[in-house]
Amino acid sequence: MSAPSGQQGGIVAVGYGGSEAAQLAVRWAAGYAAAAGLNLRVVHAWVWPVFTKKLGPVKGVAGSGLRHSAEAILAEGVELARAAALEAAGAAPSGVQRAVPDRAVPENAPEPSRPAVDGVMEAGLPAPVLRGAARDARLLVVGSRGLGAVLGQVAGSVCIDLAGSAPCPVMVIRRPRRPHHPVVVGVDASPRSPATVAEAIRLAEVLGAPLQLVHVDPLRAGAREEHGRHARLHGQELLDRAVAQARGLAAGLEVSGALREGHAARELLDAADDADVLVLGTHNPSAGAGNTVSAVLHKARCNVLVDR
Repeated sequence: MSAPSGQQGGIVAVGYGGSEAAQLAVRWAAGYAAAAGLNLRVVHAWVWPVFTKKLGPVKGVAGSGLRHSAEAILAEGVELARAAALEAAGAAPSGVQRAVPDRAVPENAPEPSRPAVDGVMEAGLPAPVLRGAARDARLLVVGSRGLGAVLGQVAGSVCIDLAGSAPCPVMVIRRPRRPHHPVVVGVDASPRSPATVAEAIRLAEVLGAPLQLVHVDPLRAGAREEHGRHARLHGQELLDRAVAQARGLAAGLEVSGALREGHAARELLDAADDADVLVLGTHNPSAGAGNTVSAVLHKARCNVLVDR
Protein backbone atom coordinates (compact mmCIF):
# COMPACT_ATOMS: atom_id res chain seq x y z
CA MET A 1 0.00 0.00 0.00
CA SER A 2 1.30 3.47 -0.84
CA ALA A 3 1.55 6.35 1.61
CA PRO A 4 -1.59 8.44 2.05
CA SER A 5 -2.21 11.30 -0.32
CA GLY A 6 -0.05 14.30 0.53
CA GLN A 7 2.49 12.28 2.52
CA GLN A 8 4.90 11.13 -0.22
CA GLY A 9 8.08 13.24 -0.05
CA GLY A 10 9.18 15.58 2.73
CA ILE A 11 10.91 15.45 6.10
CA VAL A 12 10.25 14.07 9.57
CA ALA A 13 12.49 15.86 12.10
CA VAL A 14 13.28 14.15 15.41
CA GLY A 15 15.15 15.47 18.43
CA TYR A 16 17.93 13.33 19.88
CA GLY A 17 19.91 13.88 23.08
CA GLY A 18 21.05 10.37 23.94
CA SER A 19 18.44 9.56 26.61
CA GLU A 20 16.16 6.52 26.56
CA ALA A 21 13.22 8.81 25.78
CA ALA A 22 15.09 10.23 22.79
CA GLN A 23 15.98 6.74 21.56
CA LEU A 24 12.30 5.80 21.70
CA ALA A 25 11.43 8.95 19.74
CA VAL A 26 13.99 8.17 17.03
CA ARG A 27 12.71 4.60 16.62
CA TRP A 28 9.12 5.84 16.36
CA ALA A 29 10.08 8.56 13.87
CA ALA A 30 12.00 6.10 11.70
CA GLY A 31 9.03 3.73 11.53
CA TYR A 32 6.66 6.57 10.72
CA ALA A 33 8.95 8.01 8.04
CA ALA A 34 9.32 4.60 6.41
CA ALA A 35 5.54 4.05 6.34
CA ALA A 36 4.72 7.59 5.16
CA GLY A 37 7.35 7.84 2.43
CA LEU A 38 9.19 10.68 4.18
CA ASN A 39 12.87 11.27 4.86
CA LEU A 40 14.28 11.61 8.36
CA ARG A 41 16.33 14.37 9.99
CA VAL A 42 17.95 13.68 13.38
CA VAL A 43 18.51 16.91 15.31
CA HIS A 44 20.85 17.39 18.28
CA ALA A 45 20.62 20.60 20.29
CA TRP A 46 24.15 21.29 21.53
CA VAL A 47 23.39 23.09 24.79
CA TRP A 48 26.86 23.50 26.28
CA PRO A 49 27.87 26.64 24.32
CA VAL A 50 25.05 28.37 26.24
CA PHE A 51 26.83 27.65 29.53
CA THR A 52 30.58 27.56 28.83
CA LYS A 53 33.26 28.52 26.31
CA LYS A 54 35.42 25.50 27.16
CA LEU A 55 34.22 23.25 24.34
CA GLY A 56 37.44 21.88 22.87
CA PRO A 57 39.39 18.74 23.81
CA VAL A 58 41.25 18.39 27.08
CA LYS A 59 44.97 18.71 26.43
CA GLY A 60 46.55 15.29 26.19
CA VAL A 61 43.22 13.38 26.28
CA ALA A 62 42.27 11.99 22.89
CA GLY A 63 38.59 12.09 21.95
CA SER A 64 37.68 14.49 24.77
CA GLY A 65 35.85 17.79 24.86
CA LEU A 66 32.22 18.89 24.78
CA ARG A 67 32.19 19.38 21.01
CA HIS A 68 33.42 15.84 20.44
CA SER A 69 30.80 14.53 22.88
CA ALA A 70 28.00 16.35 21.03
CA GLU A 71 29.22 15.03 17.66
CA ALA A 72 29.28 11.51 19.10
CA ILE A 73 25.69 11.86 20.38
CA LEU A 74 24.48 13.02 16.97
CA ALA A 75 26.32 10.19 15.20
CA GLU A 76 24.72 7.72 17.63
CA GLY A 77 21.27 9.13 16.85
CA VAL A 78 21.80 8.96 13.10
CA GLU A 79 23.05 5.36 13.33
CA LEU A 80 20.05 4.41 15.47
CA ALA A 81 17.68 6.07 12.99
CA ARG A 82 19.21 4.28 10.01
CA ALA A 83 19.01 0.91 11.74
CA ALA A 84 15.41 1.51 12.79
CA ALA A 85 14.51 2.67 9.26
CA LEU A 86 16.03 -0.48 7.79
CA GLU A 87 14.04 -2.63 10.19
CA ALA A 88 10.83 -0.71 9.51
CA ALA A 89 11.33 -1.09 5.77
CA GLY A 90 11.78 -4.86 6.15
CA ALA A 91 15.45 -4.78 5.17
CA ALA A 92 18.48 -6.34 6.83
CA PRO A 93 22.24 -6.31 6.20
CA SER A 94 23.48 -8.73 3.53
CA GLY A 95 23.51 -12.30 4.77
CA VAL A 96 21.49 -11.51 7.89
CA GLN A 97 17.94 -12.83 8.24
CA ARG A 98 15.52 -10.28 9.64
CA ALA A 99 14.00 -11.33 12.95
CA VAL A 100 10.29 -11.98 13.10
CA PRO A 101 8.68 -9.00 14.88
CA ASP A 102 7.19 -9.71 18.31
CA ARG A 103 3.99 -7.81 17.54
CA ALA A 104 1.66 -8.04 14.58
CA VAL A 105 1.54 -5.38 11.89
CA PRO A 106 -1.98 -4.14 11.06
CA GLU A 107 -3.27 -5.48 7.74
CA ASN A 108 -4.11 -1.99 6.46
CA ALA A 109 -0.73 -0.44 7.35
CA PRO A 110 1.11 1.14 4.38
CA GLU A 111 3.99 -0.76 2.78
CA PRO A 112 7.12 0.85 4.28
CA SER A 113 10.02 2.28 2.28
CA ARG A 114 13.54 3.10 3.39
CA PRO A 115 13.86 6.82 4.24
CA ALA A 116 17.03 8.82 3.73
CA VAL A 117 18.52 9.87 7.09
CA ASP A 118 20.70 12.89 7.84
CA GLY A 119 21.85 14.63 11.02
CA VAL A 120 21.92 18.26 12.17
CA MET A 121 23.75 19.67 15.20
CA GLU A 122 23.06 23.26 16.26
CA ALA A 123 24.22 25.19 19.32
CA GLY A 124 21.41 26.39 21.59
CA LEU A 125 18.58 25.30 23.84
CA PRO A 126 16.38 22.46 22.55
CA ALA A 127 13.15 24.28 21.71
CA PRO A 128 14.61 26.99 19.43
CA VAL A 129 17.03 24.54 17.79
CA LEU A 130 14.22 22.06 17.05
CA ARG A 131 11.95 24.83 15.77
CA GLY A 132 14.61 25.92 13.31
CA ALA A 133 15.41 22.39 12.17
CA ALA A 134 11.70 21.64 11.61
CA ARG A 135 10.90 24.75 9.56
CA ASP A 136 10.47 22.62 6.39
CA ALA A 137 9.27 19.42 8.13
CA ARG A 138 5.92 17.65 7.87
CA LEU A 139 6.25 16.43 11.47
CA LEU A 140 8.49 17.10 14.47
CA VAL A 141 8.99 14.16 16.86
CA VAL A 142 10.33 14.56 20.40
CA GLY A 143 10.63 12.37 23.46
CA SER A 144 8.53 13.26 26.49
CA ARG A 145 11.79 14.04 28.31
CA GLY A 146 14.93 14.41 26.25
CA LEU A 147 17.92 15.71 28.23
CA GLY A 148 18.23 13.32 31.14
CA ALA A 149 18.87 14.21 34.78
CA VAL A 150 21.31 17.08 34.24
CA LEU A 151 18.82 19.34 32.46
CA GLY A 152 15.62 17.51 33.29
CA GLN A 153 13.61 20.60 34.20
CA VAL A 154 14.55 22.27 30.92
CA ALA A 155 13.57 19.15 29.00
CA GLY A 156 10.24 18.99 30.75
CA SER A 157 9.29 22.38 29.32
CA VAL A 158 10.42 21.66 25.75
CA CYS A 159 7.27 19.75 24.76
CA ILE A 160 4.98 22.54 26.01
CA ASP A 161 7.10 25.17 24.26
CA LEU A 162 7.09 23.33 20.93
CA ALA A 163 3.39 22.49 21.16
CA GLY A 164 2.76 26.23 21.17
CA SER A 165 5.43 27.40 18.74
CA ALA A 166 6.61 24.71 16.29
CA PRO A 167 6.16 25.36 12.55
CA CYS A 168 4.56 21.94 12.01
CA PRO A 169 2.61 19.29 13.97
CA VAL A 170 4.49 17.95 17.02
CA MET A 171 4.47 14.28 18.10
CA VAL A 172 5.43 13.67 21.74
CA ILE A 173 6.51 10.06 22.26
CA ARG A 174 5.92 8.33 25.58
CA ARG A 175 5.90 4.66 24.56
CA PRO A 176 6.41 2.36 21.54
CA ARG A 177 3.74 1.80 18.91
CA ARG A 178 0.62 -0.09 19.98
CA PRO A 179 -0.65 -1.81 16.81
CA HIS A 180 -4.44 -2.22 16.56
CA HIS A 181 -5.00 0.46 19.21
CA PRO A 182 -6.86 3.56 17.99
CA VAL A 183 -5.81 7.05 17.11
CA VAL A 184 -8.11 9.26 19.22
CA VAL A 185 -8.78 12.85 18.18
CA GLY A 186 -10.60 15.57 20.09
CA VAL A 187 -13.21 17.49 18.09
CA ASP A 188 -15.03 20.70 18.99
CA ALA A 189 -16.82 23.66 17.38
CA SER A 190 -13.66 25.69 16.70
CA PRO A 191 -12.79 26.62 13.09
CA ARG A 192 -9.53 24.64 13.30
CA SER A 193 -11.15 21.36 14.36
CA PRO A 194 -11.64 19.98 10.79
CA ALA A 195 -7.94 20.48 10.06
CA THR A 196 -7.04 18.60 13.25
CA VAL A 197 -9.31 15.72 12.22
CA ALA A 198 -7.68 15.67 8.78
CA GLU A 199 -4.26 15.42 10.45
CA ALA A 200 -5.53 12.56 12.62
CA ILE A 201 -6.84 10.78 9.50
CA ARG A 202 -3.42 11.01 7.84
CA LEU A 203 -1.78 9.62 10.98
CA ALA A 204 -4.28 6.75 11.30
CA GLU A 205 -3.77 5.85 7.62
CA VAL A 206 0.01 5.73 8.03
CA LEU A 207 -0.20 3.69 11.23
CA GLY A 208 -2.95 1.41 9.92
CA ALA A 209 -5.02 2.22 13.01
CA PRO A 210 -8.74 2.81 13.60
CA LEU A 211 -9.79 6.40 14.27
CA GLN A 212 -12.03 7.51 17.11
CA LEU A 213 -13.43 11.05 17.33
CA VAL A 214 -14.18 12.28 20.85
CA HIS A 215 -16.27 15.35 21.66
CA VAL A 216 -16.53 16.66 25.20
CA ASP A 217 -19.88 18.48 25.33
CA PRO A 218 -19.26 22.00 26.70
CA LEU A 219 -22.98 22.58 27.36
CA ARG A 220 -23.12 19.83 29.92
CA ALA A 221 -19.95 21.24 31.46
CA GLY A 222 -21.80 24.49 32.17
CA ALA A 223 -21.32 26.61 29.03
CA ARG A 224 -24.07 28.98 27.88
CA GLU A 225 -26.28 27.70 25.06
CA GLU A 226 -26.38 29.59 21.76
CA HIS A 227 -29.55 30.19 19.74
CA GLY A 228 -30.45 31.28 16.21
CA ARG A 229 -29.39 30.23 12.77
CA HIS A 230 -25.73 31.15 13.46
CA ALA A 231 -25.51 28.98 16.58
CA ARG A 232 -22.69 26.44 16.46
CA LEU A 233 -23.33 22.71 16.53
CA HIS A 234 -22.79 20.99 19.86
CA GLY A 235 -23.18 17.66 21.58
CA GLN A 236 -24.22 14.60 19.59
CA GLU A 237 -25.08 16.69 16.54
CA LEU A 238 -21.55 18.10 16.35
CA LEU A 239 -20.00 14.66 16.84
CA ASP A 240 -22.21 13.01 14.21
CA ARG A 241 -21.30 15.71 11.68
CA ALA A 242 -17.59 15.29 12.38
CA VAL A 243 -17.76 11.49 12.09
CA ALA A 244 -19.64 11.72 8.78
CA GLN A 245 -17.08 14.16 7.40
CA ALA A 246 -14.18 11.96 8.55
CA ARG A 247 -15.69 8.90 6.88
CA GLY A 248 -16.09 10.90 3.68
CA LEU A 249 -12.40 11.85 3.76
CA ALA A 250 -11.08 8.41 4.68
CA ALA A 251 -12.72 5.65 2.68
CA GLY A 252 -11.73 2.28 4.13
CA LEU A 253 -10.65 3.69 7.49
CA GLU A 254 -12.55 2.46 10.54
CA VAL A 255 -14.06 5.61 12.10
CA SER A 256 -16.13 5.85 15.27
CA GLY A 257 -17.29 8.57 17.65
CA ALA A 258 -17.70 8.99 21.39
CA LEU A 259 -19.56 11.75 23.24
CA ARG A 260 -18.38 12.61 26.73
CA GLU A 261 -19.19 15.32 29.25
CA GLY A 262 -17.11 17.11 31.85
CA HIS A 263 -13.69 18.74 31.92
CA ALA A 264 -12.10 18.63 28.45
CA ALA A 265 -8.55 17.55 29.36
CA ARG A 266 -9.69 14.98 31.91
CA GLU A 267 -12.22 13.41 29.56
CA LEU A 268 -9.82 13.31 26.62
CA LEU A 269 -7.16 11.65 28.75
CA ASP A 270 -9.69 9.07 29.92
CA ALA A 271 -10.91 8.44 26.37
CA ALA A 272 -7.33 7.92 25.19
CA ASP A 273 -6.34 5.59 28.02
CA ASP A 274 -6.10 2.63 25.61
CA ALA A 275 -5.08 4.64 22.53
CA ASP A 276 -1.91 4.52 20.49
CA VAL A 277 -1.99 8.28 19.90
CA LEU A 278 -4.14 11.16 21.14
CA VAL A 279 -4.43 14.02 18.62
CA LEU A 280 -5.24 17.57 19.72
CA GLY A 281 -5.36 20.89 17.93
CA THR A 282 -4.33 24.34 19.09
CA HIS A 283 -7.23 26.79 18.76
CA ASN A 284 -4.91 29.74 18.15
CA PRO A 285 -1.41 28.66 17.03
CA SER A 286 0.00 32.15 17.64
CA ALA A 287 -1.14 32.15 21.28
CA GLY A 288 0.72 29.10 22.59
CA ALA A 289 -0.34 25.55 23.36
CA GLY A 290 -3.45 26.40 25.41
CA ASN A 291 -4.64 24.97 28.73
CA THR A 292 -6.08 21.71 27.40
CA VAL A 293 -3.00 20.78 25.36
CA SER A 294 -0.68 21.68 28.24
CA ALA A 295 -2.69 19.61 30.72
CA VAL A 296 -2.76 16.61 28.38
CA LEU A 297 0.99 16.77 27.71
CA HIS A 298 1.68 16.75 31.45
CA LYS A 299 -0.51 13.72 32.18
CA ALA A 300 -1.00 11.60 29.04
CA ARG A 301 0.15 8.00 29.13
CA CYS A 302 -0.06 7.57 25.36
CA ASN A 303 1.77 9.36 22.56
CA VAL A 304 0.32 12.80 21.78
CA LEU A 305 0.19 14.62 18.45
CA VAL A 306 -0.39 18.38 18.64
CA ASP A 307 -1.64 19.73 15.33
CA ARG A 308 -0.22 23.17 14.55
